Amino acid sequence: MKQAIVFLNMGAPRDPNEVKLFLTNMFNDPNIITVKSKLLRKTIATFITTTRSKEAKSNYEKLGGVSPLVANTSDLIGDVKSLYPNHEVVNIMRYTPDFAKDVITDLIAKGVDEVVLFPLYPHYSTTTVKSSLEDFYTEAKKQDFTPAIKEIKPYFQNLLYNKAVVQTIKNALDKDRAFDFHLIFSAHSLPQKIVDRGDSYQKEVIEHTDILQKLLYDEGLNFREFHLAYQSKLGPVKWLEPSLDQKLKEFKDKSVIIVPLSFSLDNSETDFELSIEYEEEAKEIGIKSYKVAKCPNNSKKMLEFIKRQIDVK
Repeated sequence: MKQAIVFLNMGAPRDPNEVKLFLTNMFNDPNIITVKSKLLRKTIATFITTTRSKEAKSNYEKLGGVSPLVANTSDLIGDVKSLYPNHEVVNIMRYTPDFAKDVITDLIAKGVDEVVLFPLYPHYSTTTVKSSLEDFYTEAKKQDFTPAIKEIKPYFQNLLYNKAVVQTIKNALDKDRAFDFHLIFSAHSLPQKIVDRGDSYQKEVIEHTDILQKLLYDEGLNFREFHLAYQSKLGPVKWLEPSLDQKLKEFKDKSVIIVPLSFSLDNSETDFELSIEYEEEAKEIGIKSYKVAKCPNNSKKMLEFIKRQIDVK
């Protein structure tokens, strides 16, 4: 048996020139823009891409011209390869290279007949997990690629994963006391209509915050209060609430620590949006201390969790 571990994530620009490609592909995804008409979706995608490209390029330039997700994905793959030297360990990006088409072609050429599909999202959503899995299966069918497949399910309930998250919070606190801080879980927002159609994402996010609160208490990390807010709203439609920018206004003269909840690897939404944009807002509001925890990335605890998930039959 020739085995492969295939990580799935959204992808990200590797340089400013890929910003347009990233936005175009994302907003042409029927799981993101849910209108039935392909023509209307393409029109909407073109409008959003045209209006957002300049600002998005500027944001990535502030991060050195490349999304943090690129290096974080590469680092994770390198570490997992060291754990599984006889496996192919690859990544499929949903909206930027490496695309499913090219990765699957390569896996076929290498004689892979057993695949672990590992979406790098702790919660299920049609906009993330479903979209990435559909992308893989659609292309696999086109190329008549029929390996034995094991799917890693959403893992927000997994104790090992949540211990990795707790460690990132400890790292962000450093020597400060938990009780001096309000902890805000920040989840990527979704249009309310997607949740109303049955997407389980919001329900899973809320359950995840409950699990983490208990685990933090068990570890002796007694924060002043816990909160949940949503980031990355786009456009005029109703999105999940409260938004993070509105939530932050409650904490003038107080200290907050932000914990990104929706991603396992840091990306522009954590390293730019949370750590740069919202930090500037926090200063304008008068927040006394503003900290942002990292995602688990390729931490020791994250790698332990990944190995356990892969090894379980």
